[in-house]
Amino acid sequence: MEIDTVDRDVKRHNSFTSPNIKRAPVAKRVGRERCHSYHAQTPKASKNVQNPINVPKMSFRVVRSSKFRHVYGQALKREQCYDNIRVSKSSWDSTFCAVNPKFLAIIVESAGGGAFIVLPHNKVGRIPADHPLVGGHKGPVLDIAWCPHNDNVIASGSEDCVVKVWQIPDGGLSRTLTEPVVDLVYHQRRVGLVLWHPTAQNVLLTAGSDNQIAIWNVGTGEVLLSLDCHPDLIYSACWNWTGSKLLTTCRDKKIRIIDPRKGEVESEAIAHEGSKASRAIFLKHGLVFTTGFSRMSERQYTLRTPDALSEPIITVEIDTSNGVMFPLYDPDTNLIYLCGKGDSVIRYFEVTPEPPFVHYINTFQTPDPQRGIGMMPKRGCDVATCEIAKFYRLNNSGLCQVVSMTVPRKSELFQEDLYPDTLSDEASLTADEWLAGEDAEPCTMSLKERALVVQGGYVSGRAAQQLHVTKKANALAGAKERDKDRSPTPAAGTPASATPPPAFSAALEKQLSDLVDEIRKLKSVIVKQENRIRALEATVKAPPSPSPVPVPQASPAPSSPALAPNHHDDDGMAPDEV
Repeated sequence: MEIDTVDRDVKRHNSFTSPNIKRAPVAKRVGRERCHSYHAQTPKASKNVQNPINVPKMSFRVVRSSKFRHVYGQALKREQCYDNIRVSKSSWDSTFCAVNPKFLAIIVESAGGGAFIVLPHNKVGRIPADHPLVGGHKGPVLDIAWCPHNDNVIASGSEDCVVKVWQIPDGGLSRTLTEPVVDLVYHQRRVGLVLWHPTAQNVLLTAGSDNQIAIWNVGTGEVLLSLDCHPDLIYSACWNWTGSKLLTTCRDKKIRIIDPRKGEVESEAIAHEGSKASRAIFLKHGLVFTTGFSRMSERQYTLRTPDALSEPIITVEIDTSNGVMFPLYDPDTNLIYLCGKGDSVIRYFEVTPEPPFVHYINTFQTPDPQRGIGMMPKRGCDVATCEIAKFYRLNNSGLCQVVSMTVPRKSELFQEDLYPDTLSDEASLTADEWLAGEDAEPCTMSLKERALVVQGGYVSGRAAQQLHVTKKANALAGAKERDKDRSPTPAAGTPASATPPPAFSAALEKQLSDLVDEIRKLKSVIVKQENRIRALEATVKAPPSPSPVPVPQASPAPSSPALAPNHHDDDGMAPDEV
């Protein structure tokens, strides 16, 4: 009887099932929040009480006010997507895709090792099968991540236990890249997770199957910190907004909040009772959002506070699919997109301070299941069309489908309420400052003043900003540049203008080295062809070798069938002419 009373008082609505199908209330769902929006209603009057005034009953439906209630997704045309991509068939739970405002990187199948393809955003359509790759790993690549402070730098982890950091030239690759900027060797087993620090420059986190977490200074190639606080395989890791705390999920079903600089676990709790992989992310204001499986293998998500990880604020079950759900978070709009591996849908929710705190908005559905997915940073979204998110879905057929999430607006002006100051490509701290204990908010930028969108990519509106980004790109090779800075100083009579700045000289040196390599290869080809041409010319111009038995020209052998009868004596003809 108590269950029936609860069911009458609370009006439930399951947003993942058809509204035409009426589901009977189940006892195990009582006491657990199953809805994504509540409808206020007046308490029902008793059947024995009559209405003497005969006032007509009115029903009021409270609609939640939000500017993201009408967000819709739209897939671009096939000619505006990327086709003929051999997506990796690895069973590792990774997104297989990384996007930034300049490039799209996808882990692909490769013989003789691991590789991933890097494409500029304007190279749409069918990708040639012989397109250059980034292929320096000896084993399959498991995870890739673009540096948030440098759009030309990407890190990759592989089964060969090595993490490599690459620098991609503007415009994409013209040949296969096999030489990284730096190799990071620490893990004893495969590396399945790479994650950049949100505020500190050149700080990279890696996690391997040896249950170890390493935090690197990429500029020097050294391990800053190593964490050994997980008894089993690490599924995911996430920094908080300022990069002072670390949130991890593990195969032992626990989530942990770690102080990386002290190496201490501040709190831990059971995330989900299911044995399958789980994910956890930090929200902007400090809350923790997790996805995983229940004991009955039902996919679910929870919202928690760091102070009480063991007591989730809400727990919502979604469906019974087997794919791991990847939560993709937009801190500017507080929207969370749930993308399951093998699903054909993208569900998105809004997190607000009002109950039930996680509000279901809508579902974008396609006919093809997705194998991986990547999310574009806000700097790469098209503000002219009110685009608040852009996804790159990898299908099993080799198609990378571009999906745009848009808020419908009639005005063509810049919508300031949709685009607050977003994360920029500048770092707030250096690696040494962060290691010393300093924390800082991420640097932000205004899309109205500094961003121009061209074919879905980000182009700086200031020339100085472009030079600044180039400076950061070359600052990544810190170890090599430190060795170059130790070279002998120029003579006293050398003018100051003759010594270029370190970043500029490093850029020129890299370009010159590439040109020298190309010139050497071209020179070797030219030398080979010249030798071949000279040999052929010598063969043609050389006189014929004398015959050991000379044949008189005046009396040819009439019985020879191979020679035609010669009725005219021509002494001017050479012996080998006919």
